[in-house]
Amino acid sequence: MSSTRRALVALAVLASGACEESKARTGPPPPPLVTVATVSRQDLTLTTETVGSAAGFIDAELRARVRGYLESQRYKDGSRVKAGQVLFTIQSDEYQAALSAAKAGLARAQAAQQHAQALLGRKQALIANKVVSEQELEDAQASAHDTENAVGASRAQLRQAELNLSYAQIRSPIDGVAGLALVRVGNLVGQDGPTLLTTVSQLDPIRVNFPLGEIDYVKTADRLRQLDKRDLAWARAQFARLAAGQPAEGDDPGLELVLADGKPYAHKGVVVSANRQVDPGTGTIQLQALFPNPDNLIRPGQYARVRMRRRDAAALVVPESALSQLQGTYQAAVVGADNKVSLRRIEVGPASSGLRVVTGGLQEGERIVLDGVQKVSDGALVNPQPAKAAGAR
Repeated sequence: MSSTRRALVALAVLASGACEESKARTGPPPPPLVTVATVSRQDLTLTTETVGSAAGFIDAELRARVRGYLESQRYKDGSRVKAGQVLFTIQSDEYQAALSAAKAGLARAQAAQQHAQALLGRKQALIANKVVSEQELEDAQASAHDTENAVGASRAQLRQAELNLSYAQIRSPIDGVAGLALVRVGNLVGQDGPTLLTTVSQLDPIRVNFPLGEIDYVKTADRLRQLDKRDLAWARAQFARLAAGQPAEGDDPGLELVLADGKPYAHKGVVVSANRQVDPGTGTIQLQALFPNPDNLIRPGQYARVRMRRRDAAALVVPESALSQLQGTYQAAVVGADNKVSLRRIEVGPASSGLRVVTGGLQEGERIVLDGVQKVSDGALVNPQPAKAAGAR
């Protein structure tokens, strides 16, 4: 081996030794530094938000109750109407004729009744002198009863004819807003049953139906007592209190609506009724609220987010930044006493001011990774630092 080659080999051996010495001196990398927060309990004002749908305070369906051709529409589609106002008329010639026939039938029955009563009177006068037989008297009595019943039947037919004629005019039963006509003039209605012509809705106040989770329902049960006394007059009294900046009865701050454009509705509402049961499929109970709607801004069928605020004492909370979400489930990185990470699925409730209520999966006093949740893995060793100490560096 030449001297040059021997020198190169010696240098390689020296370099390899230096590398091994460097590895031995540095050792494995230290555990990553993470900021941790302690799971604690706090008194919070929580907001439960759910999607509700609007309906009229009264939604009255107007249907054609008699058969005939629609003769006229006497209101403008979508306009305000008054109770008793005629909205549609049905061709009434045959019902006028039926009424006339019923009147004539009643007159005939009354004439026959008068004749039978007179005949009975004569028979009763003659029976004392035995001029007529008992059989003739009984026949006269039966005839008088028969004509009396005939008068009753004729009166009922006359009443039915009057009703049928009145049904040819379809009137609004309430003050409200009438929808678009579903049938136009000239069409046959009432052929196979009562034909829906339109719907009239009372829009002020407006009803909003929304589901509430079982846990939230239990926590707000004290605000939902004596619902049977919450009628329209009660609701209007609460509207006035809320508009003046005061809480409703029972220290209720009222419900808020967020409309489709993301802006809050100008008026607050109150719950007036609740369904009789919790839906076992969804774990929610259906509630019904009333909101002032003086400008008719909210219409039946409209969707809005309903916000209910409540005070939750000693709620178990964690910072929302400590949670990771995947496909509707929440996960937190829990740091144990040995500083090892355990990724744990948890159940959460409503949020408030950057905090999230925890309803399952965590215990008070446990430490969770606040920053760097995505950087840790299950079973990894970490160097936990309290949030306040980390902020002071």
